[in-house]
Amino acid sequence: MKDFEEIILKIPLSGLTREEAKLAFNYILEGKAEDHQIEKFLLGLKERGETIEEISAGADVMIEKALYVKAPNNAIDTCGTGGDSLGSYNISTATSLVAAGAGAFIAKHGNRALSSKSGSSEVLEELGVKLNIDPSKISKCIFEAKVGFMYAPNHHPAMKFVGPTRKKLGVRTIFNLLGPLSNPARVKRQIMGVYDKRWLEPIARTLKDLGSKKAWIISGSDGMDEITTTGISYISELNEGRIKNFEFNPQDYGINLSSNEDLRGGNPKYNADKIRSLLDGEIGPFRDIVVLNSGVALFVSGITTSIEEGIEISKESIDKGKALTSMRKLIEISNS
Repeated sequence: MKDFEEIILKIPLSGLTREEAKLAFNYILEGKAEDHQIEKFLLGLKERGETIEEISAGADVMIEKALYVKAPNNAIDTCGTGGDSLGSYNISTATSLVAAGAGAFIAKHGNRALSSKSGSSEVLEELGVKLNIDPSKISKCIFEAKVGFMYAPNHHPAMKFVGPTRKKLGVRTIFNLLGPLSNPARVKRQIMGVYDKRWLEPIARTLKDLGSKKAWIISGSDGMDEITTTGISYISELNEGRIKNFEFNPQDYGINLSSNEDLRGGNPKYNADKIRSLLDGEIGPFRDIVVLNSGVALFVSGITTSIEEGIEISKESIDKGKALTSMRKLIEISNS
């Protein structure tokens, strides 16, 4: 396609318009592009630096081609980019279960491990959750268990056209950012961790462009793509069209600081056992980081009006067995 070749040639010179970027992503995700063209396109964007218009266009196309999952209007996603290389516990997965027990509707989008020993998919399977289920059953999980998991490859079949090139390149590309922006339930609220704080405000602006109502884009000072408890986190908040950047200190919310070693996970079985222990009431650094992230999720979802209240409700979700009930319902419905 002549237009696609012209777009590739334009990339080093200037940012693409939204229309040009959409044309390019459609061409790629409809299987029309050759692998060498995809490689030039992705590396060209990476070397020049991806723009908000290009990221928004890519997310638009991915969402249009995704298998849709129905969810409540105030559903929230806790998916991050991954790739923080810290090998921590499955914090966002545990956060989803605790926030669901506290009353939020969680439409979690995720994949297998990118850099950790155990991604959300692996640990959920270890817990007994069935991932290969149809969209209507996932929707039932979200409405009845308050939490459902959308395994990315099942909902973005067009990604098979870029898989070989991404694997060959072995570097982060625009698609590492597009995954968390392409939730098949089309959520308008999310907490999204990123692997590099330079992406905080650009992703917040992209989410604004995509019509999100409220979101926290997060990068821990230790590189974690969650709100960390080892120090401060950097936040870009989107709230009804307004964007605010600030630093977040867990100690301001009564959370003790921990070390990366305190939060280091293992294989899927090890991490799943840690989640079971958490939901059974185990105290420690893992509980601290989960109730903190869950507290923020409840605040962003609109369940609470403050993070402090969100943290307290998250503790109750664990201590009163509500999070465990949500997990059991998720396992039951997904396997039914």
